Amino acid sequence: MTERVVPEPERKRRRPTKQGVVLSSELIVDTALRLVGLHGAEALTVRRLGAALGADPSAVYRYFHSTDDLLIAIADELIGRAQHGWRPTGDWRADLRAIGLRIHAAYQAHPQAALLAAHRTTGRANEITAVENILGILRNAGFPDPEAVRIYHAFVDQSLGFAVLDAAALALPSAALSADYQVWQASYARLDATTHPHIAATAHLLTADMNRSAYPQALDLLLDAAEARLGRPDDR
Repeated sequence: MTERVVPEPERKRRRPTKQGVVLSSELIVDTALRLVGLHGAEALTVRRLGAALGADPSAVYRYFHSTDDLLIAIADELIGRAQHGWRPTGDWRADLRAIGLRIHAAYQAHPQAALLAAHRTTGRANEITAVENILGILRNAGFPDPEAVRIYHAFVDQSLGFAVLDAAALALPSAALSADYQVWQASYARLDATTHPHIAATAHLLTADMNRSAYPQALDLLLDAAEARLGRPDDR
């Protein structure tokens, strides 16, 4: 793809595509998300997008500079979906927890796209709104600016880190994912207590807990740590 993006007022096609739709950046992003979900990273090509849209592949040039530009738009779309419908309650801890769980859920809904896009910084509208909201929650709660930024950084990296980790598991073929889960029962649960006393003592808990995401627990631990720091004299 080349640097030929057309300004917004000039983008609209005069005629619909073969599928009877008018192209837009939103339609292209939605289609790209669907293709990546079905076929993985290799689906993110102009040729495959054009075929799915029923349009000449070159039409995508009117909306995005490159496939990386499209990838950034996908990343920002996932951030936007995470925020859709969210409203602050005034309880900083509940608000941050809700945002974190929404981020995680948005990426789990599109695991293949999460692997491609979760680590990108978009600088676009949805990401900017998310940064503003999170920092606003922390500053309004009384965290001094240096502490608010540190907690923001830890909160976002934790959310996205777990999003990618869990997305990687969901993106596995179902047989491989099932086989990974079975290791806890087939291997760890059978270890001898004389050689591995700690694993043997907790094996029944491990087999139950390791089959689900640890993100909610990790998020609560981070919020506990943040709450313990709130109002400390040395925070400033």
